[in-house]
Amino acid sequence: MSTLLDRVPCTIVTGFLGAGKTTLLRGLLEKLDGKRLAIIVNEFGDIGIDGEILKGCGIESCPEENIVELANGCICCTVADDFQPAIEQILSRQPKVEHILIETSGLALPKPLVQAFQWPAIKSRVTVDAVVAVVDGAALAEGQVAHDMEALAAQRANDEALDHDDPVEEVFEDQVACADLIVLTKADLLDDAGLEKAKAHILEHLPKAAKIVVASNGAIDPTVLIGLGLAVEEDIENRRTHHDGELDHEHDDFDSFVIDLPAVTDPEALAARIAQTAAAENVLRIKGFIEVATKPMRLQVQAVGSRVNHYYDRPWAAGEERRSRLVVIGEKGINREKIEQMLAA
Repeated sequence: MSTLLDRVPCTIVTGFLGAGKTTLLRGLLEKLDGKRLAIIVNEFGDIGIDGEILKGCGIESCPEENIVELANGCICCTVADDFQPAIEQILSRQPKVEHILIETSGLALPKPLVQAFQWPAIKSRVTVDAVVAVVDGAALAEGQVAHDMEALAAQRANDEALDHDDPVEEVFEDQVACADLIVLTKADLLDDAGLEKAKAHILEHLPKAAKIVVASNGAIDPTVLIGLGLAVEEDIENRRTHHDGELDHEHDDFDSFVIDLPAVTDPEALAARIAQTAAAENVLRIKGFIEVATKPMRLQVQAVGSRVNHYYDRPWAAGEERRSRLVVIGEKGINREKIEQMLAA
């Protein structure tokens, strides 16, 4: 019989769109350099933006082949098809991986994923070290689970009963309910009153004594998150969620698509178009890489609602195709044609 020490620990990182999961993981990779790591990245969209960001870290102890991307849908819905093969692929690596980090999509429910660690094929080989929920402190301080969701905020203000019916709020609550640690990001954007308001929002949905850890600019000491040895799969049935007893669930409340754009000459103008498009067309998230015609560097774009960040992350590699691609994520029914027109203008 295997003991906890025989099994490879896995840290599951959940969080809503734009909360800062990838930024947190990138910081962990840099601080854990020397520990043999692997990462499973579950994208929501057809191209691996988050995976590309992590691969660009250049951490020797986490080479590119140890970063596995699952782009066939929400990991909690595809555990049988995608998750088990990904785990087996990682466990076959030599030298042996010492810790696995799993970044779920913003829509993933953590409980079905943790329950997958009970499967006989992998139960004796891996264990859930901890579940970490990353939450957007700036949004929570405004009474929202994510930025630029005014419609959700208005519904909640008018009818408290909608709290439990709205799928976005339920995803947030389920992620918090299953977490051992809550990482509250973007604290650098908050004053003391805003920080307390964000914490209060979390505590409304916290049914157990999970700890809240405050992070500024995504920075956090890895010893707080890694090596906790909680074996969460043995306790997961005690963590009550909205979807307990359901055999399946759907994420039909969101649309996602990829837009190819020509090279740009003015990144600031593109950022302005992205902000205007998000505000006008109810877009939750835009992320991707852009070719700037006059630059040898690749431009990375991350937008949450109308708040846009962009910077040059690395040079284009020799022989690499230079192209501009953006993943757009929004509530069901967003106007793809209009969005494409606005971004390409």
